[in-house]
Amino acid sequence: MKGHDAAALVLRATLGPMLFAHGWNKVAGPGGLEGTTGWFEALGLRPAAVHARMAAGTEMAAGVGIALGAAGPLPAAAAVGLMTVAARTDHRGKGFFVFKGGWECVGVVGGAAVALAALGHGRYSLDGLLRRERAGAGPALLAAGLGTASGAALLAACYRPPRKPDETQTDH
Repeated sequence: MKGHDAAALVLRATLGPMLFAHGWNKVAGPGGLEGTTGWFEALGLRPAAVHARMAAGTEMAAGVGIALGAAGPLPAAAAVGLMTVAARTDHRGKGFFVFKGGWECVGVVGGAAVALAALGHGRYSLDGLLRRERAGAGPALLAAGLGTASGAALLAACYRPPRKPDETQTDH
């Protein structure tokens, strides 16, 4: 396919560094890991310190994997898992548009990651260099399924959002 390798490279060069920067910001941004831990605590991810480190590390690792074009659909699955958790915790109930805190951005990132898994990393990638190119419906379904299932499992095990005042029971 004409343009396939260039399209994969552009997508990887956009998505990978963006994910890495988000992870790096959780570690070295203005609030550092302490600020990220506080934010995750407020979201209801327990234990927050573990989740702050896991999210930062996963974002950076997935970003590097995508940017280099390594490990087939696995970095894309990691991105989908991250976006699943973000959509459920930080963006839930805020509508679509990101400027209102909505899920617009996480939806685009998750969709782009699945599209990249379908497209494959292309010839200009580590996988291409090693002739381990994976592309098509199978890798896309793996990225979407594994990412969503991993995010859902993490949420089931560790997401304990704070109750709103109208959700608390009172005995009269």
